[in-house]
Amino acid sequence: MNRVSIVIPVRNEEKHIEKCLKSLLENDYPNKEIIVVDGMSEDKTREIVKKFENVKIIDNKYKITPIALNLGIKEATGKYIMIAGAHTTYSKNYISSCVKKLEEDKCDVAGGYVETLQGSNTLISKAISKVLSHPFGVGGAKYRTKKAKEEYVDTVAYGIYKKEIFEKVGLFAPQLKRNQDIEMNLRIKRSGMRILLVPEAKAYYIARSTFKDLFKNNYLNGLWVVLSTHYSRRGFSIRHVVPLIFVLFLIIGTIFSIFSTKVKFTFILILSIYLILSIFFSLKIALEEKNIKLFIPTLLSFWILHISYGLGSLYGILKTLKKI
Repeated sequence: MNRVSIVIPVRNEEKHIEKCLKSLLENDYPNKEIIVVDGMSEDKTREIVKKFENVKIIDNKYKITPIALNLGIKEATGKYIMIAGAHTTYSKNYISSCVKKLEEDKCDVAGGYVETLQGSNTLISKAISKVLSHPFGVGGAKYRTKKAKEEYVDTVAYGIYKKEIFEKVGLFAPQLKRNQDIEMNLRIKRSGMRILLVPEAKAYYIARSTFKDLFKNNYLNGLWVVLSTHYSRRGFSIRHVVPLIFVLFLIIGTIFSIFSTKVKFTFILILSIYLILSIFFSLKIALEEKNIKLFIPTLLSFWILHISYGLGSLYGILKTLKKI
């Protein structure tokens, strides 16, 4: 049985790392090694990791995620390498289900369906978790939606890679502080290799709990999806720029509506369609959860998710143009 090396980049993850490690150790795939790459944590993360005898811990003095991943890959001894997240726990069959597809040569990378869990017991936290699992919220990220099925995709979270991939396409781009997995998976796909979504393998991701954290996280995601083009000409796919187009539409449409009645009419019409859709999906989620109080937090979560990501991308463009 081929070994799977599990690489987990961490920094100050004392709230989540123990559950993450337990879920991986309890996976039904026996031949595995776990490598935690710590970005010099200042909380109790290292103490918690050291309690697990079968877990190796190495230092990442640079405190940057892609560098942590590259250090872990170089340390790995397995034929397959899993990139895991500390904010996440994994179903017992996660590794075995993905390795099965790799062993059958159905793909070069296999990853599971991600179920987003609420980070705290509040309406806002629940709304955020629902929005991050909804197609209207996350668009084409098929691994996040409930209707996930086995199919070839452009990216997966927590993928298990054939180690030889990194010899062919190179390691993670160390300059990317975020979205390095998107850039890597697009590089892999465009080199002719296959990425497979395996829905029976499930990962349980703990989402942000407040509007502030939701805004900050997605603003940075939007920012780095644009900045990644500085290091890779194809750092994202079309779906990643939809929030940017939406924010540009809001800004430009508002300005030109002042000077043209026709533009104003078109602007209001398109914006109304967006608002109707966001209201419809928010109400539907609230009714499905049998809690009408969930409606407003869900509606706000959709708006914050889309606008924050778009604003981040817009700032990324301005920042890139400034350097030219």
